[in-house]
Amino acid sequence: MAKGSVRGGLLLGLAVVVALAATGVWNPFPGLWEWVDRSEPISEPDVVWQERVGGTPRSVTIAGDTVVVEQRTRVEARSLATGAQLWERKADWSAVAGGDRDPVVAVGKLLVKGYELLDPATGATRRRDDDAVAVWTYRNLLLDARCSDATDCTLSAWDPRGTAPLWTAFLPGVSSGLLADNPGLRGTRRLTATRIDDLVAGPESVPPLLGFPVDGRVHVVDTATGRVLQNVEPGRDERISVVGGRMLRIAARSQDGTCYFAISARDPATGQEAWQRAGVNLRTADSAGCAQREDPQGARNVLIGVGPDGREAVIDGYDGRLLWVGEPGTKLIAVDDRYALFRAADKRSVVARELGTDRVLWTRPASGKAGAALTPYAAVVSDEKPSRLVAVDPRTGRELAVLRTPANALAVGPQGMIVGEGREIGYVRFGATGGGTPARPPGDGGVNGPGTTGPGSGDDDNCGPKRELCPDPAGGKDG
Repeated sequence: MAKGSVRGGLLLGLAVVVALAATGVWNPFPGLWEWVDRSEPISEPDVVWQERVGGTPRSVTIAGDTVVVEQRTRVEARSLATGAQLWERKADWSAVAGGDRDPVVAVGKLLVKGYELLDPATGATRRRDDDAVAVWTYRNLLLDARCSDATDCTLSAWDPRGTAPLWTAFLPGVSSGLLADNPGLRGTRRLTATRIDDLVAGPESVPPLLGFPVDGRVHVVDTATGRVLQNVEPGRDERISVVGGRMLRIAARSQDGTCYFAISARDPATGQEAWQRAGVNLRTADSAGCAQREDPQGARNVLIGVGPDGREAVIDGYDGRLLWVGEPGTKLIAVDDRYALFRAADKRSVVARELGTDRVLWTRPASGKAGAALTPYAAVVSDEKPSRLVAVDPRTGRELAVLRTPANALAVGPQGMIVGEGREIGYVRFGATGGGTPARPPGDGGVNGPGTTGPGSGDDDNCGPKRELCPDPAGGKDG
C-alpha cells in the first residue's frame, strides 16, 4: 500500500474520532488520558484507594470519616472510604480538633487575625472568629488567644463544637511569637522517626497544665478551670517545662568541661516541690555548651532522660518514678504514657515494653535504622532494606498492616492509616494487609526502675499515669 494511502487513512480515522467526540457519540480521550496519567501503586499490597492531591501535603489527619490534607496555600478533605474529594478551601494553615465523633477543622491565614471552624465532611463553617491570633487544637478542647494590645491578651477554651467559651483567662501578651496554629508551648519534644510524620497520631487530649512562654516568663494555666497558677521567670541556667501536671525547673551548670543537670518538679498550685533528681540529662542543652534551648524529650506525661552511665530512662513527670531504664546499647525510639519501644542492643529487633512493670510485650525483627511512633490505635514501625511500614497492636504486637513501600506514614486512625509519597496519598485498612508472622515474646530488654503499677488497659490507656486526664466518677480528681 502506498505511503500516501496509509497517511490518508490515519487522517480520516482521526477525523472520525474527533467528530464522534465533538458530537458526544463517543469520546475516548478522558479514558486515554486517565490511562497515561495513572500513578504506580504506592505500596505492595495495594492500598484501598490512592489519589493525587493538589500539592505536597504539609500534614494529613484522619477526622472521623474524612481525611484532611493541609497544603501550602489550601486545605482539602477527602472521603476516608473512597478518597474522593469532598471540598477544598484556600488557607495558609489548618489543624484538626475533636475526637473521632466530633472533629472540626480550624483554618486561617498567616498574619491575619481570626479563624474558621469547618465541618470536615461538608466544609461548612460551624463557627467564625475575627480576632484570635493563635489557636491550639486537642481531641477534647480548642484554645484560642486574642489580644487588644501587645500586653493585654485573653485565652479562651472551647469545646471543639461548642458555641460559647468554657472559660477565659488573662495573659499579659501572646501576640509576639505565638501565632497561627499550635505555636510551641513549654512541654516536651516527641521522638521522631524517618518516614513517619511527626503528627501521625493526630490531635491529643489536652494536658492538665500548659506552659505559655511570654516575654521570657512561663505562665502555667490549669486547662480545667483556666486559672493561671504560676507566672515564673527561669533563672539564668534554668529551663522551665510543664509536664504531667508538674512544673519542672531544669538546671544545667557547666563545670569541669561538662554539664551537670538537676530537676526540681513542683506542684504549680502550691509551689511545693513534688520530686527532684540530679544527674539526669533531659537533652535540653545543645552540644556546644549548657545553654538550654530545647524542651525535654518525652510525650504526654513522661520524660526521656539519660543517666550518668549513658543508659536511657523514662521518667513519670508527675511523681518522678523511673518507669523504664534501658540496658547498655538499647535505643529508645518511641514512648507514650503506656509503652516504650526500643531497639535492642544487637540492633536486630524492636522491643515493646509496658511502662512501670517488668512486662515485655513483644519483639519483632528490625534493622539498626528502624524507627517507630506510638498512636492511640497502632504502633507504626518503619524500616529500610527493604523499605517497609508495619502497623501493629501496641499491646500484643499483632500485625495490622504490613506494607512494602518507600512511602511515609502520614496519619493513623481507628481502622487504618494514610501513607503518602510526594503528592500521592493512599489509605490502608487494618487487617487487610497483615502478614503471617506475629510478634513473639522476647527476653527482657531493660531493667525496671522503682514503681509497682503500670498503665491500665482499655479506656484507662488515655487517662495518663495518674488518671489526671479522666474525670473521677465520684466527681473529684486523682492525685
